[in-house]
Amino acid sequence: MKLSTDTVESLAAHLDGCVLEARDTLKITDAHPDMEWDDAYAIQDAIRRRALSRGARIVGYKAGLTSHAKMRQMNVDVPVFGFLVDTYELPDGGECDVSKLIHPKVEPEIAFVTKTELKGPGCHIGAVLAATDFVIAGIEVIDSRYRDFKFDLKSVVADNTSAARFVAGGQPLAVDGVDLRTLGIVLEKNGRPVAFGAGAAVLGHPAAAVAMLANHLGARGESIPAGSLILSGGITEAVAVEAGDNVTLRVQGIGSVGVRFV
Repeated sequence: MKLSTDTVESLAAHLDGCVLEARDTLKITDAHPDMEWDDAYAIQDAIRRRALSRGARIVGYKAGLTSHAKMRQMNVDVPVFGFLVDTYELPDGGECDVSKLIHPKVEPEIAFVTKTELKGPGCHIGAVLAATDFVIAGIEVIDSRYRDFKFDLKSVVADNTSAARFVAGGQPLAVDGVDLRTLGIVLEKNGRPVAFGAGAAVLGHPAAAVAMLANHLGARGESIPAGSLILSGGITEAVAVEAGDNVTLRVQGIGSVGVRFV
């Protein structure tokens, strides 16, 4: 690590304040260009501690940068990961208050719910599927705290990978006998389809993202507990939203989940 403990805590307080006050900031690597990946995750960890100290509860995790093409473009070989707390969760069909966000966008995702603990190293797709209770439809509302959505990957990792809100729903689908790679999705905004895709858009298989998450956590002495919800990564590009928008995600075999922006 290049950053001191005091600097890590200071940057975490700064980014956490941006979340709480819905204000943007320049990317933190502008002032700390030598920041390393371990520094970025240390800042994220400090933000997590701050959230837990306010009474929030960890309910799961999220993967980002789950397209092979995008990883090659950004010169990384694994996705980035963040945490989900209960204060991010919205009910299916519920409202998302955009006044508490900066510049929200939505991503359609396949969400995994675990029935047993997942640990790395050595976690693989088969282990993920064996540990999965079911999959459901998930809409992630991302909201980078960086001005004009301009950031590098270390800055976005420190910012908990732009996590802000999420909604999950539809009919839980058991993974036995289901090819998640071919599971089709349609994302609608205000009743009009705006994005299409299938599970294979996420690392060739969405469970691959969960396996990489388990291995990432394992290297840090952590695991994915039973009962966790994991957003496996955006199947399509993110779609900008604003007050008045209604977003619905339809997933083959699962049904729909939706959220209204007010």
